Amino acid sequence: MGQTKEETGLIRPRKMHFAAAMQASAQEALGELTGYYGQSELEESDVVIALGGDGFMLQCLHQNTGLPVYGMNRGTIGFLMNNYAPDDLPDRLELAEEAEIKPLSMRALTTDGELHTAQAFNEVSLLRAGPQAAKLRISVNGKVRMEELICDGAILSTPAGSTAYNYSAHGPILPIGADVLALTGIACFRPRRWRGAILPDTASVRFDVLEPEKRPVMSDADSRSVKSVLWVEIKAEPVIKHRLLFDPGHGLEERLMSEQFA
Repeated sequence: MGQTKEETGLIRPRKMHFAAAMQASAQEALGELTGYYGQSELEESDVVIALGGDGFMLQCLHQNTGLPVYGMNRGTIGFLMNNYAPDDLPDRLELAEEAEIKPLSMRALTTDGELHTAQAFNEVSLLRAGPQAAKLRISVNGKVRMEELICDGAILSTPAGSTAYNYSAHGPILPIGADVLALTGIACFRPRRWRGAILPDTASVRFDVLEPEKRPVMSDADSRSVKSVLWVEIKAEPVIKHRLLFDPGHGLEERLMSEQFA
């Protein structure tokens, strides 16, 4: 749920670090804003101003600076971003609502025996990497819940990411304050009518890839891809929290609500 600065203890930031995606619109905004407000070193700053789209916002969050991040949209969709305007930025930051999001952690073992780890703020997905459908076995908290899912893939999504790939795959939109995760199949062939599951965010989910040589599968954590996986384990990280700032009345809770009535 969005919070005011009085509720969160956030004071008016005086040192801003601007970060921008590589596209021309973001780089132009970077020049404009640093010309107005200057540029503080990251380690001396009170807030990060991210200029780009949702993908760049995720990049900034993955840097794990511990600073609140206020995004301004210079990309395509900008679900996690505020509208771009160069004027009155200190006042917008002072009035901003804060939302906390928690990432997922992924462990994936590949066919060559290498163990990969990553974090995801939106979702971890498994995707078929060849011409044939994937075959997956799904376990939750160590208990097999589905012996065989034949599909193009599967997604485990956080509330913050539930309007992204998860929603496109016909998964549910989750309230931002809900302590749940969405497990959604992608183009399920068997069981054909499976519509996924909503799990508590304390759950540990494991996907075992059946017939990995014949039906190769890749895993993806916020666009960080691992090829030829044998199994993938995913769980929420309740201790790790990242802070996003939004203009009043346009926080994550409102955006998730509006998306359901669009």
